[in-house]
Amino acid sequence: MAEEVAAGVVVLAGTPIGDVDDASPRLLRLLQSADVIAAEDTRRLRRLLDRMQIETSARLVSYFEGNEAARTPELLDLLAAGQSVVVVTDAGMPSISDPGYRLVVAAVEHGIRVTAVPGPSAVLTALAVSGLPVDRFCFEGFLPRKAGERGRRLAELAAEERTMVFFEAPHRTAETLTAMADAFGADRHGAVCRELTKTYEEVRRGPVSELAEWAATGVRGEVTVVVAGVARRTGDVAAGVAQVQALVAEGTKMKPAVAEVAARQRLGKNELYEAVLAARA
Repeated sequence: MAEEVAAGVVVLAGTPIGDVDDASPRLLRLLQSADVIAAEDTRRLRRLLDRMQIETSARLVSYFEGNEAARTPELLDLLAAGQSVVVVTDAGMPSISDPGYRLVVAAVEHGIRVTAVPGPSAVLTALAVSGLPVDRFCFEGFLPRKAGERGRRLAELAAEERTMVFFEAPHRTAETLTAMADAFGADRHGAVCRELTKTYEEVRRGPVSELAEWAATGVRGEVTVVVAGVARRTGDVAAGVAQVQALVAEGTKMKPAVAEVAARQRLGKNELYEAVLAARA
């Protein structure tokens, strides 16, 4: 039985990232009953529908990076007229490094309800199988293509303590891993997750320098890279106090001085602040 979709609502629908059997029964019902399906690639959507052995009477419209800005007002008109719009991408969750974000923002601004049918996620799947810490992580999406911009972005992330997840094109994977080794250090651990949930799924783990050497022979398929954050180090509190005192003597106010030194020495700001106060007594 087809699932009833509320009128005038945007539904972000997660689609399989590989194995079609990962499609939930709710996703199947939703695709059958939607008024409009905004798809990143309508041809790929039709192939997915065939593989799932379902038919839909929904109007299919293309909604990808090249026409997202122009098509969003059209979809808003359809929503205002009471039609349901389901957004799907080629794989995974819409709006996560894929089309959908603009429509969500516009719908929220116009008071239109936005909901989701959750599904497979390359980000969480790669993180889970990486063997790296999962208690705290951040998603960085695709890095800049130009070497200089990519290097600067990685330099900004060199002190990140959380596990980092990236998307990357297969033909740039080796170059990106080499840049990571330069920015993070050759021994920083990572994992390259290729073709997740597909027949030729592969997960390579090890120092990013070794992963770069492996990738240099060629990488194929969809790639997600997971990299460990920098190891937390405990700084020297006494040295931190002296540095704060020096900054304050030069005219820096106490709190900014503490914040600067705490970041530099990897100390807790409150701990350092209390130590500075104690040194004054």
